[in-house]
Amino acid sequence: MARARRRFTTFNLSFLDIMSCGFGAVVLVFLIIDHAMEREADAINADLLSEVSLLEEDIREGEAGLVKLKNALDTVTLEVVTAEGRADRIREEIEAINTLLAALDEDGASKDSLIDTLKGELSQLESEVERLRATAEKNAGKSARDYVGDGNRQYLTGMNLGGRRILILLDASASMLDHRIVNIIRLRNMSEQVQAQAPKWRRATDTVRWLTAQLPPSSQYQVIYFNTAAKTALPDTEGQWLDVSNRGQLESVGDAVTKLLPSGGSSLHVAFDAMNNLPQRPDNIFIITDGLPTQGDKKPRNSTISGAEREKLFREAIKKLPSGVPVNTILAPMEGDPMAAAFYWQLALGTKGSFISPSKDWP
Repeated sequence: MARARRRFTTFNLSFLDIMSCGFGAVVLVFLIIDHAMEREADAINADLLSEVSLLEEDIREGEAGLVKLKNALDTVTLEVVTAEGRADRIREEIEAINTLLAALDEDGASKDSLIDTLKGELSQLESEVERLRATAEKNAGKSARDYVGDGNRQYLTGMNLGGRRILILLDASASMLDHRIVNIIRLRNMSEQVQAQAPKWRRATDTVRWLTAQLPPSSQYQVIYFNTAAKTALPDTEGQWLDVSNRGQLESVGDAVTKLLPSGGSSLHVAFDAMNNLPQRPDNIFIITDGLPTQGDKKPRNSTISGAEREKLFREAIKKLPSGVPVNTILAPMEGDPMAAAFYWQLALGTKGSFISPSKDWP
């Protein structure tokens, strides 16, 4: 017999089915409401951030304007103080002028008499000027000793020849024979008479004689020539300062320099060592050279030297110089040493000395 089919009614649903449907509906409604709130919050936050950015920009502009106003106020304050100071000085000058005018009125001085007085004073001043000019022309060119060159050579722009103790360092290396390397090699193998007449070397020795002729009579001096060793130009005067007032000795130094012959390499180390052996340090140094040194304290191992090595030797040598002493360089021309002028110029700048590269007809 067939089983009877049960009829469906609303009361046949279980309690769990009803609760599940209700919970799903609540979750759906919650998701819809929460998403809408996030979108609305994002829109509100974007507007607020824009307003904050605008306010920050206004603050920055205001701070910049405030700085400008403070600077303008400081400038105006300074100008006011300066103007007040000028006004005070002007008032003082006006009072002084009024006092002078009152004194002149009291003394009965007239304008004509005042003009005559001023003319008399002017005449006296002109007479004094003429007297001083005559005295200057009479004493012009007076030096420690006479030096006769080609024409008028009494000039040396920017170089101070004064001082109590003046040191002259003469580079007597082989490169002082000529400015071209090929000619240096050629002259080095010639006789001493030919080397002594080399134009470049003669200009160097003439420069020493010119410098010694311009020394102040009350000062002391020393002339040292150097190559791989350093010696005084006048023998038996090592470690001594010579008096410029001793005219005979000064002439002997000039004659001794003309008898020197250049040879060997060039070492500023030995020159500065000889300088440091003097009893008192110099207060003015002159270097007559044609380039950067080729040797240091010791003899080099190689027969050739690079430009970088010469620059290193120069930097090491100048460490021996006393501080606060001006170094003046007279640089002769030399082939293949382009950095010499720059380094000696920097040395003059750092020591408050001077640097010149003279013309061929000087001194």
